[in-house]
Amino acid sequence: MQNAISRFAVPETLVDLPSDVRERILSVQEKAGFIPNVFLMLAHRPDEFRAFFAYHDALMDRESDTLTPSEKEMIVVATSGRHACLYCVVAHGAVLRIYSKNTTVADQVAVNYRTAKISERERTMLDFAMYLSFEHGALNDPWDARLKAVGFTLDDIWDIGAITAFFSLSNRLVSLATTPPNDEFYLMGRVPRDKTQKKS
Repeated sequence: MQNAISRFAVPETLVDLPSDVRERILSVQEKAGFIPNVFLMLAHRPDEFRAFFAYHDALMDRESDTLTPSEKEMIVVATSGRHACLYCVVAHGAVLRIYSKNTTVADQVAVNYRTAKISERERTMLDFAMYLSFEHGALNDPWDARLKAVGFTLDDIWDIGAITAFFSLSNRLVSLATTPPNDEFYLMGRVPRDKTQKKS
């Protein structure tokens, strides 16, 4: 493995990892065509790897009342942009492009979501995420009313807050380790997958 993906230890080979961690990494590799660097960066502490991805999956894979997969990724990209986390902007920007079928929205949201071509609902969602992350905010009556006015349920509001909080943690860990995004992420959602794989 390349030490350049982390200032901390990374596994020499996948064989060195516990079987469940290895299987998780191999399943991601099979699906994506490559191993995202964050998996290798976190693998040196298997207990934390398991806890991190268990919470990730609980948040990102669950079916929310109205919050869509694209909106979830938009929260990640906006939060990561404010935290200046290149890895998460690039990696989740790729997923946002795929879910939204929009090749430009991720870049706009990462740089300045307030001027991005997004809906009022999405902008309200991101206003709340930024308020939580950077103004130490809490859900009060005005925010509850504002979010519900654009269609979010109380469960959705929890999801927005939990995703914001979780990826603030992720941003800080990736920045701590100085883990760069994989080159493959830059083309995902911009060019057909077969061309992406030929370039990698």
